[in-house]
Amino acid sequence: MAQIFSLHPQNPQPRLLRQAAMLLQNGGLAAVPTDSSYAVVARLDDKNAADALRRLRGLDERHHLTLLCRDLTEIGHFARVDNSQYRLLKAATPGPWTFILEATKEVPRRVSHPSRKTIGIRVPQHAVTLGLLEAVGAPLISTTLIPDGEDEPLNDAEQIESRYSHELAAILDSGGCPLQPTTVLDLTTSPVEIQRLGAGDPATLGLS
Repeated sequence: MAQIFSLHPQNPQPRLLRQAAMLLQNGGLAAVPTDSSYAVVARLDDKNAADALRRLRGLDERHHLTLLCRDLTEIGHFARVDNSQYRLLKAATPGPWTFILEATKEVPRRVSHPSRKTIGIRVPQHAVTLGLLEAVGAPLISTTLIPDGEDEPLNDAEQIESRYSHELAAILDSGGCPLQPTTVLDLTTSPVEIQRLGAGDPATLGLS
């Protein structure tokens, strides 16, 4: 059964974050709020948890999972970033962006795109999720919590519990999310390709 953690959206309680992190360390999945929508997350190095995450969402191996990172330093460990990409990432993080980058060998093959060897990475601007990442001490793989066969993400902790109480180990409840998708930028192309327009305004990064 999923354990619900009621967390302050700006100042989440460290003790509760540590408890949720321990459930992830033990192989569980967690539903977490972000600056776009609720996501389901798992440890990067846990293959069984990654498989369970895909089953919960009804995703096949071709679906691009996103790596949630704490900061630019962590991004550089899992993605190859040149000087121009670094400047753009520095201007945009944390925030409502997902960046497609070339994956390093630190990224398990099951997470990177099977043909392109790329990875979607983001640094969320949400105190709860950043606090959880800090408590775990490593990036988490994630995907938006949209029920299989539906189009809209779930945005209420009680609703998430009623649908996924047996699949999730933890639900981090800090209220509703904006329900705006991230803007997805492919940084492996020149010029940068806007794959999806969402909450992030490309003009603020000098893109159009």
